[in-house]
Amino acid sequence: MSIRPFRDIKRKKTKEINVGNVKVGGDNPISVQSMTNTLTKDITKTINQINKISEAGADIVRVSCPDEESTKALKDIVKNVSIPVVADIHFHYKRAIEAAENGAKCLRINPGNIGNEKKIEEVINAAKNNNCSIRIGVNAGSLERDILEKYKEPCPEALVESALRNINIIENKDFFNFKISVKSSDVFLSIEAYKQISKLTNYPLHLGITEAGSFLPGSIKSSIGFGTLLLNGIGDTIRVSLSDDPVEEVKVGNEILKSLNLRNRGVKIIACPSCARQAFQVIDTVKILEEKLSHIKTPITLSIIGCVVNGPGEAAQTDIGITGGGKGNNMLYLNGVETEKVLTKDIISKVVKLVEEKAKEIAKSI
Repeated sequence: MSIRPFRDIKRKKTKEINVGNVKVGGDNPISVQSMTNTLTKDITKTINQINKISEAGADIVRVSCPDEESTKALKDIVKNVSIPVVADIHFHYKRAIEAAENGAKCLRINPGNIGNEKKIEEVINAAKNNNCSIRIGVNAGSLERDILEKYKEPCPEALVESALRNINIIENKDFFNFKISVKSSDVFLSIEAYKQISKLTNYPLHLGITEAGSFLPGSIKSSIGFGTLLLNGIGDTIRVSLSDDPVEEVKVGNEILKSLNLRNRGVKIIACPSCARQAFQVIDTVKILEEKLSHIKTPITLSIIGCVVNGPGEAAQTDIGITGGGKGNNMLYLNGVETEKVLTKDIISKVVKLVEEKAKEIAKSI
Protein backbone atom coordinates (compact mmCIF):
# COMPACT_ATOMS: atom_id res chain seq x y z
CA MET A 1 0.00 0.00 0.00
CA SER A 2 1.31 3.46 -0.82
CA ILE A 3 0.02 6.94 -0.25
CA ARG A 4 -1.01 8.59 -3.48
CA PRO A 5 0.85 11.90 -3.79
CA PHE A 6 -1.27 15.02 -3.73
CA ARG A 7 0.65 16.26 -6.70
CA ASP A 8 2.81 14.29 -9.10
CA ILE A 9 6.13 15.98 -9.83
CA LYS A 10 6.70 16.41 -13.54
CA ARG A 11 10.42 16.01 -14.09
CA LYS A 12 12.18 17.75 -16.92
CA LYS A 13 13.29 15.10 -19.39
CA THR A 14 17.02 15.44 -19.91
CA LYS A 15 19.53 13.64 -22.09
CA GLU A 16 20.34 10.12 -20.85
CA ILE A 17 23.98 9.33 -20.08
CA ASN A 18 25.76 6.33 -18.60
CA VAL A 19 27.80 6.21 -15.42
CA GLY A 20 28.89 2.61 -15.65
CA ASN A 21 25.74 0.53 -15.41
CA VAL A 22 23.73 3.40 -13.93
CA LYS A 23 21.74 5.51 -16.36
CA VAL A 24 21.39 9.16 -15.38
CA GLY A 25 18.82 11.49 -16.90
CA GLY A 26 15.96 10.72 -19.25
CA ASP A 27 13.18 8.76 -17.55
CA ASN A 28 15.56 7.00 -15.17
CA PRO A 29 15.18 7.16 -11.38
CA ILE A 30 17.04 9.95 -9.62
CA SER A 31 20.27 8.36 -8.38
CA VAL A 32 21.89 8.95 -5.00
CA GLN A 33 25.61 9.52 -4.66
CA SER A 34 28.18 9.94 -1.92
CA MET A 35 31.94 10.41 -1.69
CA THR A 36 34.55 8.52 0.28
CA ASN A 37 36.69 10.29 2.88
CA THR A 38 39.41 7.63 3.04
CA LEU A 39 42.75 8.02 1.32
CA THR A 40 42.05 6.43 -2.06
CA LYS A 41 45.50 4.89 -2.12
CA ASP A 42 44.50 2.95 1.01
CA ILE A 43 42.77 0.35 -1.09
CA THR A 44 41.33 -1.81 1.69
CA LYS A 45 39.80 1.07 3.63
CA THR A 46 38.39 2.63 0.48
CA ILE A 47 36.80 -0.63 -0.66
CA ASN A 48 35.28 -1.19 2.77
CA GLN A 49 33.83 2.31 2.87
CA ILE A 50 32.42 2.08 -0.66
CA ASN A 51 30.71 -1.19 0.20
CA LYS A 52 29.13 0.40 3.28
CA ILE A 53 27.98 3.32 1.14
CA SER A 54 26.52 0.89 -1.38
CA GLU A 55 24.72 -1.13 1.30
CA ALA A 56 23.16 2.09 2.61
CA GLY A 57 21.53 2.62 -0.78
CA ALA A 58 23.96 4.63 -2.93
CA ASP A 59 23.92 4.13 -6.69
CA ILE A 60 27.23 5.87 -7.45
CA VAL A 61 30.31 6.78 -5.39
CA ARG A 62 33.05 9.36 -5.92
CA VAL A 63 36.67 9.10 -4.79
CA SER A 64 39.36 11.75 -4.74
CA CYS A 65 42.35 11.20 -7.03
CA PRO A 66 44.98 13.81 -6.17
CA ASP A 67 47.99 11.72 -7.16
CA GLU A 68 49.13 8.83 -9.33
CA GLU A 69 49.07 6.39 -6.42
CA SER A 70 45.34 7.07 -6.04
CA THR A 71 44.53 6.59 -9.73
CA LYS A 72 46.50 3.34 -9.78
CA ALA A 73 44.53 2.12 -6.77
CA LEU A 74 41.32 2.42 -8.81
CA LYS A 75 42.23 -0.73 -10.73
CA ASP A 76 41.86 -2.85 -7.58
CA ILE A 77 39.06 -0.80 -6.06
CA VAL A 78 36.61 -1.10 -8.97
CA LYS A 79 37.02 -4.90 -9.02
CA ASN A 80 35.82 -5.16 -5.43
CA VAL A 81 32.79 -2.86 -5.34
CA SER A 82 29.35 -3.14 -6.89
CA ILE A 83 28.61 0.49 -7.81
CA PRO A 84 30.28 2.74 -10.41
CA VAL A 85 33.20 4.84 -9.21
CA VAL A 86 33.62 8.50 -10.15
CA ALA A 87 37.14 9.94 -10.03
CA ASP A 88 37.38 13.44 -8.59
CA ILE A 89 40.06 15.27 -10.58
CA HIS A 90 41.42 18.77 -10.20
CA PHE A 91 44.01 20.52 -12.38
CA HIS A 92 46.19 17.60 -13.48
CA TYR A 93 45.05 16.13 -16.79
CA LYS A 94 47.20 13.00 -16.43
CA ARG A 95 45.25 11.96 -13.30
CA ALA A 96 42.06 12.05 -15.38
CA ILE A 97 43.57 9.88 -18.10
CA GLU A 98 44.91 7.39 -15.55
CA ALA A 99 41.55 7.25 -13.76
CA ALA A 100 39.68 6.48 -16.98
CA GLU A 101 42.19 3.79 -17.93
CA ASN A 102 42.04 2.19 -14.46
CA GLY A 103 38.28 1.71 -14.31
CA ALA A 104 36.60 4.96 -13.25
CA LYS A 105 33.19 5.23 -14.89
CA CYS A 106 33.01 9.01 -14.67
CA LEU A 107 35.48 11.88 -14.33
CA ARG A 108 34.53 14.89 -12.22
CA ILE A 109 36.49 17.73 -13.83
CA ASN A 110 36.39 21.35 -14.86
CA PRO A 111 37.77 21.27 -18.41
CA GLY A 112 38.74 24.94 -18.00
CA ASN A 113 41.28 24.17 -15.25
CA ILE A 114 42.63 20.96 -16.78
CA GLY A 115 45.03 22.81 -19.08
CA ASN A 116 45.40 23.71 -22.74
CA GLU A 117 43.31 22.39 -25.61
CA LYS A 118 45.65 19.47 -26.30
CA LYS A 119 45.44 18.27 -22.68
CA ILE A 120 41.66 18.56 -22.65
CA GLU A 121 41.51 16.57 -25.89
CA GLU A 122 43.65 13.81 -24.37
CA VAL A 123 41.31 13.57 -21.36
CA ILE A 124 38.23 13.40 -23.56
CA ASN A 125 39.84 10.74 -25.76
CA ALA A 126 40.60 8.69 -22.65
CA ALA A 127 36.95 9.02 -21.58
CA LYS A 128 35.75 7.96 -25.04
CA ASN A 129 38.12 4.99 -25.25
CA ASN A 130 37.13 3.71 -21.79
CA ASN A 131 33.36 4.31 -21.94
CA CYS A 132 33.72 6.89 -19.20
CA SER A 133 31.34 9.80 -18.71
CA ILE A 134 32.25 13.26 -17.40
CA ARG A 135 30.75 15.61 -14.83
CA ILE A 136 31.38 19.28 -15.36
CA GLY A 137 31.66 20.32 -11.74
CA VAL A 138 31.26 24.08 -11.37
CA ASN A 139 31.68 25.34 -7.81
CA ALA A 140 31.24 28.85 -6.42
CA GLY A 141 34.48 28.41 -4.48
CA SER A 142 36.64 27.69 -7.52
CA LEU A 143 35.39 29.79 -10.41
CA GLU A 144 37.71 30.78 -13.25
CA ARG A 145 39.63 33.97 -12.49
CA ASP A 146 38.26 35.99 -15.43
CA ILE A 147 34.65 35.06 -14.61
CA LEU A 148 35.15 35.99 -10.96
CA GLU A 149 36.68 39.32 -12.00
CA LYS A 150 33.75 39.96 -14.33
CA TYR A 151 31.05 39.36 -11.71
CA LYS A 152 33.12 40.53 -8.69
CA GLU A 153 31.77 37.68 -6.55
CA PRO A 154 30.17 34.23 -6.99
CA CYS A 155 26.61 34.56 -8.28
CA PRO A 156 24.20 32.37 -10.28
CA GLU A 157 25.16 34.05 -13.55
CA ALA A 158 28.85 33.39 -12.89
CA LEU A 159 28.27 29.68 -12.23
CA VAL A 160 26.11 29.36 -15.33
CA GLU A 161 28.65 31.16 -17.54
CA SER A 162 31.37 28.81 -16.29
CA ALA A 163 29.18 25.78 -17.00
CA LEU A 164 28.32 26.96 -20.52
CA ARG A 165 31.98 27.65 -21.25
CA ASN A 166 32.93 24.13 -20.20
CA ILE A 167 30.01 22.58 -22.06
CA ASN A 168 31.24 24.31 -25.21
CA ILE A 169 34.77 23.01 -24.68
CA ILE A 170 33.57 19.40 -24.43
CA GLU A 171 31.01 19.57 -27.23
CA ASN A 172 33.66 20.99 -29.56
CA LYS A 173 35.60 17.78 -28.94
CA ASP A 174 32.57 15.75 -30.08
CA PHE A 175 31.82 14.40 -26.58
CA PHE A 176 28.30 14.40 -25.17
CA ASN A 177 28.26 11.77 -22.41
CA PHE A 178 28.35 14.28 -19.55
CA LYS A 179 26.33 15.84 -16.73
CA ILE A 180 26.58 19.21 -15.02
CA SER A 181 26.61 20.62 -11.51
CA VAL A 182 26.59 24.29 -10.45
CA LYS A 183 27.08 24.10 -6.70
CA SER A 184 27.47 26.56 -3.88
CA SER A 185 27.27 26.42 -0.10
CA ASP A 186 24.62 29.14 -0.36
CA VAL A 187 21.16 27.62 -0.83
CA PHE A 188 19.66 30.57 -2.72
CA LEU A 189 22.65 30.91 -5.05
CA SER A 190 22.55 27.19 -5.84
CA ILE A 191 18.82 27.10 -6.50
CA GLU A 192 18.94 30.05 -8.89
CA ALA A 193 22.01 28.71 -10.73
CA TYR A 194 20.36 25.33 -11.27
CA LYS A 195 17.14 26.97 -12.45
CA GLN A 196 19.05 29.06 -14.97
CA ILE A 197 21.21 26.24 -16.35
CA SER A 198 18.16 23.95 -16.57
CA LYS A 199 16.57 26.41 -19.00
CA LEU A 200 19.68 26.56 -21.17
CA THR A 201 20.64 22.90 -21.56
CA ASN A 202 19.15 19.41 -21.63
CA TYR A 203 22.15 17.65 -20.14
CA PRO A 204 21.40 15.83 -16.85
CA LEU A 205 21.99 17.83 -13.67
CA HIS A 206 23.82 16.64 -10.57
CA LEU A 207 22.31 18.46 -7.59
CA GLY A 208 24.37 19.51 -4.60
CA ILE A 209 24.64 22.13 -1.90
CA THR A 210 28.38 21.97 -1.48
CA GLU A 211 30.08 22.04 1.92
CA ALA A 212 26.64 22.03 3.54
CA GLY A 213 28.03 21.46 7.03
CA SER A 214 27.58 18.93 9.83
CA PHE A 215 24.75 16.43 9.94
CA LEU A 216 21.82 18.54 11.13
CA PRO A 217 22.42 21.90 9.40
CA GLY A 218 23.77 20.16 6.30
CA SER A 219 20.73 17.91 6.02
CA ILE A 220 18.38 20.87 6.42
CA LYS A 221 20.20 23.03 3.86
CA SER A 222 20.32 20.17 1.37
CA SER A 223 16.65 19.33 1.91
CA ILE A 224 15.60 22.92 1.26
CA GLY A 225 17.78 23.25 -1.83
CA PHE A 226 17.03 19.84 -3.31
CA GLY A 227 13.36 20.01 -2.40
CA THR A 228 12.87 23.34 -4.14
CA LEU A 229 14.56 22.12 -7.30
CA LEU A 230 13.08 18.62 -7.35
CA LEU A 231 9.56 20.00 -6.86
CA ASN A 232 10.18 22.00 -10.02
CA GLY A 233 11.28 18.91 -11.91
CA ILE A 234 14.97 19.80 -11.86
CA GLY A 235 17.61 17.20 -11.00
CA ASP A 236 18.73 13.76 -12.16
CA THR A 237 21.22 12.68 -9.50
CA ILE A 238 21.97 14.04 -6.01
CA ARG A 239 24.75 14.12 -3.44
CA VAL A 240 24.17 15.43 0.08
CA SER A 241 27.50 16.93 1.21
CA LEU A 242 27.89 16.48 4.96
CA SER A 243 30.79 16.76 7.38
CA ASP A 244 29.87 13.31 8.60
CA ASP A 245 30.01 9.64 7.74
CA PRO A 246 29.29 9.25 3.98
CA VAL A 247 26.68 6.61 4.87
CA GLU A 248 24.64 9.41 6.49
CA GLU A 249 24.74 11.33 3.20
CA VAL A 250 23.15 8.37 1.46
CA LYS A 251 20.45 8.00 4.10
CA VAL A 252 19.51 11.67 3.91
CA GLY A 253 19.52 11.63 0.11
CA ASN A 254 17.20 8.65 -0.02
CA GLU A 255 14.89 10.20 2.58
CA ILE A 256 14.62 13.38 0.52
CA LEU A 257 13.59 11.39 -2.54
CA LYS A 258 11.17 9.24 -0.52
CA SER A 259 9.51 12.27 1.02
CA LEU A 260 8.77 13.63 -2.47
CA ASN A 261 7.61 10.24 -3.78
CA LEU A 262 10.32 10.46 -6.42
CA ARG A 263 11.90 7.17 -5.43
CA ASN A 264 10.93 4.55 -2.93
CA ARG A 265 13.69 2.39 -1.54
CA GLY A 266 13.55 0.60 1.77
CA VAL A 267 11.15 1.07 4.64
CA LYS A 268 9.41 4.44 4.88
CA ILE A 269 8.49 5.00 8.52
CA ILE A 270 5.69 7.39 9.45
CA ALA A 271 5.99 8.08 13.18
CA CYS A 272 4.53 10.56 15.63
CA PRO A 273 6.84 12.82 17.70
CA SER A 274 5.36 11.23 20.85
CA CYS A 275 3.57 12.94 23.75
CA ALA A 276 1.94 12.11 27.10
CA ARG A 277 -0.73 10.05 25.29
CA GLN A 278 1.75 7.52 23.90
CA ALA A 279 1.13 3.95 25.01
CA PHE A 280 4.75 2.93 24.30
CA GLN A 281 8.09 4.67 23.78
CA VAL A 282 7.71 5.76 20.18
CA ILE A 283 11.09 7.46 19.76
CA ASP A 284 13.09 4.50 21.07
CA THR A 285 10.97 2.05 19.09
CA VAL A 286 11.53 3.91 15.82
CA LYS A 287 15.29 4.16 16.37
CA ILE A 288 15.53 0.41 16.97
CA LEU A 289 13.33 -0.38 13.97
CA GLU A 290 15.39 1.88 11.69
CA GLU A 291 18.47 -0.09 12.68
CA LYS A 292 16.90 -3.54 12.42
CA LEU A 293 15.20 -2.78 9.08
CA SER A 294 18.11 -1.01 7.39
CA HIS A 295 18.83 -4.11 5.30
CA ILE A 296 15.41 -3.99 3.63
CA LYS A 297 15.61 -2.38 0.17
CA THR A 298 12.05 -3.19 -0.91
CA PRO A 299 9.67 -0.18 -0.73
CA ILE A 300 7.41 -0.74 2.29
CA THR A 301 5.45 1.81 4.32
CA LEU A 302 5.27 1.46 8.10
CA SER A 303 3.42 3.64 10.61
CA ILE A 304 4.40 3.75 14.28
CA ILE A 305 1.94 5.97 16.17
CA GLY A 306 1.75 6.19 19.95
CA CYS A 307 -2.00 6.62 20.42
CA VAL A 308 -5.38 6.37 18.73
CA VAL A 309 -5.73 10.06 17.84
CA ASN A 310 -3.95 9.73 14.48
CA GLY A 311 -2.90 6.09 14.60
CA PRO A 312 -5.81 4.41 12.79
CA GLY A 313 -5.82 7.08 10.07
CA GLU A 314 -2.11 6.73 9.40
CA ALA A 315 -2.32 2.93 9.54
CA ALA A 316 -5.00 3.04 6.85
CA GLN A 317 -2.42 4.48 4.47
CA THR A 318 0.49 2.12 5.16
CA ASP A 319 1.40 -1.51 4.54
CA ILE A 320 1.98 -2.20 8.24
CA GLY A 321 0.93 -0.07 11.18
CA ILE A 322 1.13 -0.06 14.96
CA THR A 323 -1.14 2.18 17.03
CA GLY A 324 -0.75 2.52 20.79
CA GLY A 325 -3.57 1.08 22.89
CA GLY A 326 -4.50 0.86 26.53
CA LYS A 327 -2.81 -1.51 29.04
CA GLY A 328 -0.04 -2.35 26.60
CA ASN A 329 -2.44 -3.85 24.04
CA ASN A 330 -1.47 -2.04 20.85
CA MET A 331 -3.29 -2.43 17.58
CA LEU A 332 -1.65 -4.00 14.53
CA TYR A 333 -2.83 -3.07 11.05
CA LEU A 334 -2.02 -4.85 7.82
CA ASN A 335 -2.91 -3.01 4.62
CA GLY A 336 -5.06 -0.62 6.65
CA VAL A 337 -7.10 -3.31 8.40
CA GLU A 338 -6.80 -3.98 12.15
CA THR A 339 -5.79 -7.60 12.59
CA GLU A 340 -4.72 -8.22 16.17
CA LYS A 341 -3.41 -6.82 19.47
CA VAL A 342 0.31 -6.69 20.14
CA LEU A 343 1.89 -6.37 23.57
CA THR A 344 4.36 -3.51 23.89
CA LYS A 345 7.23 -5.89 24.60
CA ASP A 346 6.54 -7.68 21.31
CA ILE A 347 6.29 -4.67 18.99
CA ILE A 348 9.88 -4.77 17.71
CA SER A 349 10.04 -8.49 16.96
CA LYS A 350 6.55 -8.53 15.46
CA VAL A 351 7.13 -5.58 13.14
CA VAL A 352 10.55 -6.82 11.99
CA LYS A 353 9.07 -10.24 11.19
CA LEU A 354 6.15 -8.75 9.26
CA VAL A 355 8.32 -6.34 7.27
CA GLU A 356 10.76 -9.09 6.29
CA GLU A 357 7.86 -11.33 5.22
CA LYS A 358 6.32 -8.48 3.24
CA ALA A 359 9.62 -7.81 1.48
CA LYS A 360 9.91 -11.48 0.46
CA GLU A 361 6.30 -11.47 -0.73
CA ILE A 362 6.89 -8.40 -2.90
CA ALA A 363 10.14 -9.84 -4.28
CA LYS A 364 8.36 -13.01 -5.39
CA SER A 365 5.69 -11.03 -7.23
CA ILE A 366 8.20 -9.01 -9.24
